[in-house]
Amino acid sequence: MVVMGGAGGAGRGLLFRGSDVEELHALVSARFAPHRLTVLDEHPVDGRFRCVHEGGVALYELGYGAEVDVTPGELPEFYNIHVPLAGDGVVTADGVALASALSVVNPGQRLSMRWSGETLNRVLIVPRATLDRALAVRLGELPSAPVRFAPVLDPRVGVVRAWLRVVRAFAEFADSELAARSPLGVGHFEQLLVNGLLDAQPHMLSDAVAGRGPAVLPSAVRRAADFCAEHAHEPISVADMAVAARVSVRSLREGFRVHLATTPLAYLRRVRLDLARRDLLAIADGHGLGTVTDVALQWGFAHLGRFTGHYRQVYGETPSQTLRRGSGYPQKGAVSVVSG
Repeated sequence: MVVMGGAGGAGRGLLFRGSDVEELHALVSARFAPHRLTVLDEHPVDGRFRCVHEGGVALYELGYGAEVDVTPGELPEFYNIHVPLAGDGVVTADGVALASALSVVNPGQRLSMRWSGETLNRVLIVPRATLDRALAVRLGELPSAPVRFAPVLDPRVGVVRAWLRVVRAFAEFADSELAARSPLGVGHFEQLLVNGLLDAQPHMLSDAVAGRGPAVLPSAVRRAADFCAEHAHEPISVADMAVAARVSVRSLREGFRVHLATTPLAYLRRVRLDLARRDLLAIADGHGLGTVTDVALQWGFAHLGRFTGHYRQVYGETPSQTLRRGSGYPQKGAVSVVSG
């Protein structure tokens, strides 16, 4: 049995509960990445797959109800964080079995997992683009390569234990009626998760970001950014942004280059892409209606090919793949289930 959608927060709902292995495999493939699923024991699968939240980050709960091997291969452009709630398992990254299933696997790493029948995981998905934006705000420029975290989260470390409490609190908040009524609150929670991870878990830029909060933006750049957020649905130009920021076009471009490592138009495009992705995810989850073309045109993307190219570059998938997430079918390239 598959139950799609659900009332409440963005993307929230029970996606699957039952014993249809192929159906569960298809849904997990569509939400995460194509993978091979091997059922290792003779007990029937009693799977549970729930979307707690989808947005700038995504949070799921997943259990198979049987001993399984899961092999996605090389991760696409996201960080895969497992927080076991029950049971036990082994996570292997780049051929090395990790000391704990409480783990972070980075983009580009090869991942495989073995879970017991009692295992239930919270799975936090942080797109590389989301993490990169948080780093750009703190460092003044985008990282040239994906940041690599140490693979094992150690709950004996105070800051890690505190971050895990944030994950638990976010799961409770996302399940509340307040989350559906407070998108700004959801956004702040997402930022707390991402920036908290950067501060709690060691990574290759830990020394550079230590103690550094968001850079203070000049008022003109901040006014322009606010203008983009408020008028993204309108046909605004760099000149309009400059007028709103009360500076010349040349000064505005220089401000964005120095403080945000981008151009005003590229910044506006990214705002619109994020809004388009939000709408596509809502449609995929049954909370909205429309096509990729409808969404692209709504957010000012008149050329569908360019929209698709920019979208794939940022999110690692096409708009059509995002829209198909709610269909129950795996993305192209998913490997069939192997049982026995």
